[in-house]
Amino acid sequence: MKPFAQLTGTAAPLPIANVDTDMIIPKQFLKTVTREGLAKGLFFELKTKADGSPDPDFVLNRPAYANASILLAKENFGCGSSREHAPWALLDQGLSVVIAPSFADIFYNNCFKNGLLPIVLPREIVDSLMEQAGGPNHVFSIDLAAQTVTAPDGKVHHFDIDQGRKGSLLAGLDEIGETLQHGGEISRFEEQRRLSQPWLS
Repeated sequence: MKPFAQLTGTAAPLPIANVDTDMIIPKQFLKTVTREGLAKGLFFELKTKADGSPDPDFVLNRPAYANASILLAKENFGCGSSREHAPWALLDQGLSVVIAPSFADIFYNNCFKNGLLPIVLPREIVDSLMEQAGGPNHVFSIDLAAQTVTAPDGKVHHFDIDQGRKGSLLAGLDEIGETLQHGGEISRFEEQRRLSQPWLS
């Protein structure tokens, strides 16, 4: 998992509430167990017309947002099933941050496990950020260490985050990486157990 510290990039506004995981990555794209290539299925039903051609009105299909690294969303983003492909698809698209007034719990937890930063801000602030992202200047700055979002208008907004999860993102550690940091202790424990309880070996 790549460390996350700071990011300055384009923010794409997606003013839709209750975006579920099937909308993020439809079920027909879940056959893979790898994380690569999932961007093609990201928001497939939103970004694709009935004839299979790209919908030019969808935000991520517009040239100004083609390289967006931040997604602005409405309430309850990531509701629905627990598919981990949802954060995988967002990351494969090049998105590193999702800002919303609220997230579904399982999706929120899956974001941290995969290196995607979900930021919760009050609805009125997200609405303001959405409006700014729709304007001519849609470049935002995220500072995880300082826990701030700097908007195009120069205003700085503070967000809360669990300090353990913050540390893991800053270090680029998923749950396996965190466990491996204690490899020496685990080995010593296993050796002690082997000597004291050899019948379990």
